[in-house]
Amino acid sequence: MTENAEGDLNSNLLHAPYHTGDPQLDTAIGQWLRWDKNPKTKEQIENLLRNGMNKELRDRLCCRMTFGTAGLRSAMGAGFCYINDLTVIQSTQGMYKYLERCFSDFKQRGFVVGYDTRGQVTSSCSSQRLAKLTAAVLLAKDVPVYLFSRYVPTPFVPYAVQELKAVAGVMITASHNRKEDNGYKVYWENGAQITSPHDKEILKCIEECVEPWNGSWNDNLVDTSPLKRDPLQDICRRYMDDLKKICFYRELNSKTTLKFVHTSFHGVGHDYVQLAFQVFGFKPPIPVPEQKDPDPDFSTVKCPNPEEGESVLELSLRLAEKENARIVLATDPDADRLAVAELQENGVWKVFTGNELAALFGWWMFDCWKKSKSRNADVKNIYMLATTVSSKILKAIALKEGFHFEETLPGFKWIGSRIKDLLENGKEVLFSFEESIGFLCGTSVLDKDGVSAAVVVAEMASYLETMNITLKQQLINVYEKYGYHISKTSYFLCYDPTTIKSIFERLRNFDSPKEYPKFCGTFAILHVRDITTGYDSSQPNKKSVLPVSKSSQMITFTFQNGCVATLRTSGTEPKIKYYAEMCASPDQSDTALLEEELKKLIDALIENFLEPSKNGLTWRSV
Repeated sequence: MTENAEGDLNSNLLHAPYHTGDPQLDTAIGQWLRWDKNPKTKEQIENLLRNGMNKELRDRLCCRMTFGTAGLRSAMGAGFCYINDLTVIQSTQGMYKYLERCFSDFKQRGFVVGYDTRGQVTSSCSSQRLAKLTAAVLLAKDVPVYLFSRYVPTPFVPYAVQELKAVAGVMITASHNRKEDNGYKVYWENGAQITSPHDKEILKCIEECVEPWNGSWNDNLVDTSPLKRDPLQDICRRYMDDLKKICFYRELNSKTTLKFVHTSFHGVGHDYVQLAFQVFGFKPPIPVPEQKDPDPDFSTVKCPNPEEGESVLELSLRLAEKENARIVLATDPDADRLAVAELQENGVWKVFTGNELAALFGWWMFDCWKKSKSRNADVKNIYMLATTVSSKILKAIALKEGFHFEETLPGFKWIGSRIKDLLENGKEVLFSFEESIGFLCGTSVLDKDGVSAAVVVAEMASYLETMNITLKQQLINVYEKYGYHISKTSYFLCYDPTTIKSIFERLRNFDSPKEYPKFCGTFAILHVRDITTGYDSSQPNKKSVLPVSKSSQMITFTFQNGCVATLRTSGTEPKIKYYAEMCASPDQSDTALLEEELKKLIDALIENFLEPSKNGLTWRSV
């Protein structure tokens, strides 16, 4: 090809039709180059076209993100299957169309938009920019928008939706995902993450209006429209006021000699955790200097997920040792999750699992309720909630203490919606959690909240300190009273959806068609519950009490030895997760024996049901 011909090709790039031999791809290329006004993402597609990278163009342009756990999550970059300016505009147009249909007072009540501190230079894509474009689409349609003027913790968005009586809200965040990712998390008017059928209906509406409307790219509206409001000061004040409802020992907090280190993992948490500590009467926690300010590259950690434990908490643990602080609190980048570590007498750090922290929270919230309740308060009006893959410890506490415990499907969207139902029926929900370090104390927010959880742990630790009891010792006290609950959660990576499907289909047709396994190695199976198909062998009608969730794979096995194990796919990542828990009665106190039994069962589960070497699964690694 001559230089001139190549120049002609380059200058003609923007003119359809394209002849890649694939009409669907040609159409998609034409649409992208017409609609995308972000020079960097547009250039990414032009470069692929110039270099004849048809397969990559097809991967990027011929499929659309689907609504996963309450919204969209994907890598940032060019293409309809990625998070970028254009796909966020399209998603917001779909949201507008759906909300207009659902709420006649949409234009009176408005919409909330918040964002975290993520960003990517190569696609000129940041959470703040995506939030501004989200607001612009709605402002152009005369919808009042409550756009936070700076980054906020994810829980502030559902909190603001309820407080401001907006019809819905969006948080631009990918939480604890890798730095390349971003997301679009949607909350309904009840302050909980959206559930079905809203997700599917919104997706339909997005597909009906993919071409950007006039004004959708006009992010100047954020500075000029009288319909834009900044709820930051008001919401922060109300949120901190509401925190007082779950503070029980303010005076004791102000006198404690305990020191706390807090890391915000390069995200949004620092300022808000500092404020929360102030509300509870504490001295400020000691921040990890290298991690307290936002950094979209998460430069000091391999992955920005505090759930990965000691390996990613390194800086905070070393600082705590230097400062003589016994407790480390770590909020994830969008501050909706919390990890906790405590220095033991032998100089070793104990990093608590989500299930262990839930045992402590459950005990604490019930103990505080008992001590502060009015004379006519009824324990039968009290509830605690957990997702079905989480520890059954709250169930054990509830059975002994007389309150109610309920399970939901995995994901805080189910917990949030259920809390709303219970509150509307005059019930009181003290505590809810999911094992992946997601906690909610009280009901001011209907989503997991790392900010409030952090300060509640600090108060619990300060109270226990007055009796010379550590968090670890109190955890043992809880287990000794209600029964040991020893759990192990991990995952395998699998990037092939067909392999994942065949693993689960094999379990549904194990020894013969439509027969689930009766044994896993030598371990006898008592009951099987399959949330994907709605089957539950423990129910008289063999139907699951929990709603069917066809879009994800999830099977739970209850074993004769008291162990419960679940295999499920992740809603946001290419993972097959397993959750196994040994639920012992209070008279079984030989933890070594229980741990050994659990280990053997997990080995059997992996070998017989997941078959990692045969299926090419990759072990979890940090």
